Amino acid sequence: MNTMSGGSIFLSLMKDEGVTHLFGNPGTTELPIMHALAEHPDLTYVLGLQEAVVLAMADGYARGSGRLTACNVHVAPGLGNAMGSLFNARWSGSPVIVSAGQQEQGHGLTEPLLYGPLVEMASPLVKWACEVTRTEDLPRIVRRAAKVAMTPPTGPVFLSLPGDVLNAEVGVELGQATRVDVDVRPTDEALATLATRLLRANNPVIVCGSELRSDDALAEAAELAELLGAAVYSQSVTSGAFFPTEHSCFVAGLTRSQPQVRDTLAPYDLMVALGGDVLRMSVYSEVEPLPEGLAVVQIGQDDWEIAKNYAVEHAVRAQLKVTLSALAGAVRTQMNDANREAAAARLEALATRNWTTSRATLAAQLTASDAGVPLNPDRVMLELVSSLPRDAIVVEEGLLSTRQLPALLPLRERHDFFGLDSGGIGFAIAGAVGVSLANPDRRVVAVIGDGSAMYSIQALWSAAHMQAPITYVIANNSSYRILKERLLAFHDNDQFTGMNMREPPIEFANLARSMGLWAERVTNIDELQEVLRAAHAHQGASLVEVMVADGFEG
Repeated sequence: MNTMSGGSIFLSLMKDEGVTHLFGNPGTTELPIMHALAEHPDLTYVLGLQEAVVLAMADGYARGSGRLTACNVHVAPGLGNAMGSLFNARWSGSPVIVSAGQQEQGHGLTEPLLYGPLVEMASPLVKWACEVTRTEDLPRIVRRAAKVAMTPPTGPVFLSLPGDVLNAEVGVELGQATRVDVDVRPTDEALATLATRLLRANNPVIVCGSELRSDDALAEAAELAELLGAAVYSQSVTSGAFFPTEHSCFVAGLTRSQPQVRDTLAPYDLMVALGGDVLRMSVYSEVEPLPEGLAVVQIGQDDWEIAKNYAVEHAVRAQLKVTLSALAGAVRTQMNDANREAAAARLEALATRNWTTSRATLAAQLTASDAGVPLNPDRVMLELVSSLPRDAIVVEEGLLSTRQLPALLPLRERHDFFGLDSGGIGFAIAGAVGVSLANPDRRVVAVIGDGSAMYSIQALWSAAHMQAPITYVIANNSSYRILKERLLAFHDNDQFTGMNMREPPIEFANLARSMGLWAERVTNIDELQEVLRAAHAHQGASLVEVMVADGFEG
C-alpha cells in the first residue's frame, strides 16, 4: 500500500479507469491536482480558456471515442460557467467525470470567496453527484462515478473535491474498475413475436436514434431495414450518424416541425423506433407528430425514453447491436415468399426517393444556381462537402447556414458526424478539439454559424495549442438569421432588434490568426474550393471565414 496525496490518488484512479486526457481550467482549489500531474506524465492535460470550453472539449472527446473522459473546473463560478456545456453533455449521453475543486471542509462554513454548494448545482444535469469528505473514500467514489457514467444510458457525473481531501497523504488500495455488461437481448420467444409483428406490417418505417451510434449498430440496423424493405429516417434531432445515408433504404432525417413529421409518417402502418426519444420537437404546435393510429415498436436501453410520450405496442429494453442482429435472424426464419416479394417492391419504390436520389437532384440544382454575393449558404455547403477528405469527421453548429448539410453529406460510420444533441449552442468549436484528439488520424471539419462561434471562440486557442488537424468553417452573415426568420414567421414582425452583429462587424479570420491558426476570408464562390482544400491540407488548425447571405439583405 503506497502513501499518496489525494490529488495523486485521484489521477491514478482516472488513468486506471481508462482516462487519457484531463480537460481543465485550473484555479487555486485545483492546484493539488496540478501539482500531482507531474507524477503522471502519461495523462495529457488539455487547457481550455473558459470552463464551458473545457467541458465542451471533454464532451467532444467522449462522443468521438465512446470512452470515459474527465474534466476539471474551478469551484462554484467555474461550474456555473460550464453549466450550458453540462446540459449538452447530458443530452449527448457523454460519459464524463466532471470535477471541481472545493474549499477545504470547515472553511466552507465561513462562506469564503468563490464558495458554493457544488453538488446541489450539478445534480439536475448529471447521473450522480457527490462531494468527497475523506481521502480514504476516493477509490470507492471514483470507481462508482466511472461505473455510473459508463453504464447505459451513459452520461456525466460530478465530484466535488475539497482541498483538504486532495492535499492529505494516505495509504489506500486503489481497487479495480467495474463495467456492467449490457449486451443483453430479448428471449427467443420475444424476438419471434417481434419478427411476426414486423412481417405483418404492410408499410413499416424505421426511425433511428442516437443509441445506434453509441451501440455501434449502424450495420445491424441497415441489415434489418433491407430485409423488410423499410424506409428509414433518422431522429428529429439530427445530431449524429445513426444510419448509413447512402443505403438504399435511407430517406432523410425527420424535422422538428410537428405537422411535417406527421405528414412524413402518415403513409406507414408501423414505426420501429430504435433508441430513445426519436420524435423530440422544439417549437410548440397543436399538431402531434405521431399520426393517429400509427403502431409503434420501440427498442432501446433507456427506460425513461421508451414510451415516454406515445403508447408503444411492443416496448423492449435491450442493447441494439445484439438485438437487431438476432431480430434479423428471426425475421429471416419467418419470411415467406409473399414477405420477400413485398419487401422487394418497397425497396424498388424507395429507389426514386431515397437520400442518394434526392442528393443528386439537390446537388445539380445548387451547382446550376447563382451563388450570389454574399454567398448562398446552401451552395457553400455543397462546395464544403465536395472539398472534404473521404475520412473527414464533420462537426456542425450552423443552425440555418447548414440546413442543407444533412441532405448533402454522406455518413458512412458512426463517428462521421456530430451535431447538437441538446439544441444548446456553444459546443462545436470546443467539441471539435475533443473529437480531433479522440480521432487524431482523421481531419475534423467544424462548420459553425457566426453567432454560435462566439459562444466558445476561446477554444480556437486550444485547437492551435494542441496542433489539432481541424478546419473551422465560419458561415458569417453578421446576424442571428434563425431568430429573424422565426420572428417574422411567428409574429409577423420584421423589426430585428438585437439580431445583427454589424456595428462593428466581427472579423473571424483575424480573430483566428491572433490565436495561432492559419486563416482566410472568402467572399467569392470561385475561390472557395481552393481555400477550403488549402485549409484541409494545413498541418494544424485552420479557419475559413465565408461571407454568406442572411436572407434579409436589401
